[in-house]
Amino acid sequence: MPPTDIAPTAPTPEESPEGGNRPAPGLPLPAEGTPGIRFEKVVKRFGGNVVLRELDFQVAPGERVTLIGPSGSGKTTILRLLMTLEKVDGGVIWIGDRPLSHMPRGDRLVPAGERHLHEMRKQVGMVFQQFNLFPNMNVLRNLTEAPVRVLGLSREEAVERARRLLDMVGLADKIDAHPSQLSGGQQQRVAIARALAMEPKVLLLDEVTSALDPELVVGVQDLLRDIARGSDLTMLCVTHEMHFARDISDRVLMFDEGQIVEEGPPERIFEAPTEQRTRDFLQAILAS
Repeated sequence: MPPTDIAPTAPTPEESPEGGNRPAPGLPLPAEGTPGIRFEKVVKRFGGNVVLRELDFQVAPGERVTLIGPSGSGKTTILRLLMTLEKVDGGVIWIGDRPLSHMPRGDRLVPAGERHLHEMRKQVGMVFQQFNLFPNMNVLRNLTEAPVRVLGLSREEAVERARRLLDMVGLADKIDAHPSQLSGGQQQRVAIARALAMEPKVLLLDEVTSALDPELVVGVQDLLRDIARGSDLTMLCVTHEMHFARDISDRVLMFDEGQIVEEGPPERIFEAPTEQRTRDFLQAILAS
């Protein structure tokens, strides 16, 4: 494992105290092969707006963590960084014992190249708010395309995996349907199966029920609860559904202005939060 001596990227730490590209000193590296998540002093800017301010947090292997907080607090940005849809402006993100945002070069870590990102993406699956299924492909093809093209599975292996997952999400009879022929809840179930078809170490959930009609929400939430309880996936969830967050989570993190305001088990966060900002947020969202 190379030392975490990060080659500077613009702007350098000297140019901006918020944007240091060195991880926090003295933190132990994850054990080899660990399928967890770790943010070390991560900074993300959009223009002059600093969305994440030297963010430090970890998700343990197999842990289910939910991020809550007002819109614009940085929650979805965290998921986009983990999906490599955005790049960090400072700090380092780790998946298990390997850096995601950077790659080893000699005795340093430097910003990740495309080949490194391609390999690391295989470890992370994401279920999006708007499903993001391929409209020109039927359900089977939606589930088999990436395992064949990205993981190198044979067509037979990919189809067998897809059939097993569709049976798990209750859509075995929709294998030949196209997304336009499915309800919103069915499309989200297919999207969940598609993410699982890559057998990721980390599963990200981004407001997965917010685009659904109310009567479809419960079924999708129940499915995700079953997946969470029946697997050792490391899960990171962003949601405004507080009851769902309470049920699915081992730990809840309250975010505001790119920082963690409060964290703890869901029972304490929802029943006896210690921070006024958390109390104000929960009161507002539960009253809406």
